[in-house]
Amino acid sequence: MKKTSNKTTAFLSRAAAVLLWLLVWQAAAAALNQPLLLSSPTGVIKRLFGLLGESDFYRALANSFTRIALGALGGLLLGAILAYLAAHSRPIAFLLQPLVIVVRTVPVASFIILALMFLSSRDLSIFISFLMVLPIMYANLLEGLQSVPREMREMAQLYRLTPMRRLLLTELPHVKAHLLSGAATALGMAWKSGVAAEVIGIPAGSIGEGLYQSKIYLDTSALFAWTAVIVLISVLFEKAVMGVLRLGYRRLERL
Repeated sequence: MKKTSNKTTAFLSRAAAVLLWLLVWQAAAAALNQPLLLSSPTGVIKRLFGLLGESDFYRALANSFTRIALGALGGLLLGAILAYLAAHSRPIAFLLQPLVIVVRTVPVASFIILALMFLSSRDLSIFISFLMVLPIMYANLLEGLQSVPREMREMAQLYRLTPMRRLLLTELPHVKAHLLSGAATALGMAWKSGVAAEVIGIPAGSIGEGLYQSKIYLDTSALFAWTAVIVLISVLFEKAVMGVLRLGYRRLERL
């Protein structure tokens, strides 16, 4: 009962905070009275409903979601595999370290411009989201795997566990927090970088194209509407992936 009450209180607090900032936004838009510079929340909602009535909107949404999701999931998977290999092989860890540092420190815009020389604008968001997710997942999971207590490793050797059973019974349970936090951070970066790649590459029928057109035509309400759509689908995608990961851990704990 107390847990339900705490959840209700937290939900109401978040809702109140959102409502407060919406009121501040509305007041600022009314005070400025320049829709081209700052559209009001009501103007954005009207524009959003207008987008919902356009078939091109759903095509752009499907195209961008498919590409960015594909890149993000690929980055999560390969990052996890490389982290596992690096945790069990010092040469592999040394070999990968410079590449991971470069990817994490070089600005996203630099990668986008370089990638445009070799990839089509349509495939750019797949590559960029993949590239941004991989080092985050790799670093977080590698840190977790390297922090597995020595006693647990010795116990696995004592009972002669196979690499797969050692992974399932000793390593994955220990790295749960690292894996979940890394995945959450990486998925957020996937959407930021993926949409940024689309805005620069401007592939036809994409969210990035919609944002770019909003800028060209000074359509501030459309810009905010597209931004709201990006936030919504990124949150839903993150919750879906995190839900799958948590479900996997619940099943793992029953073994």
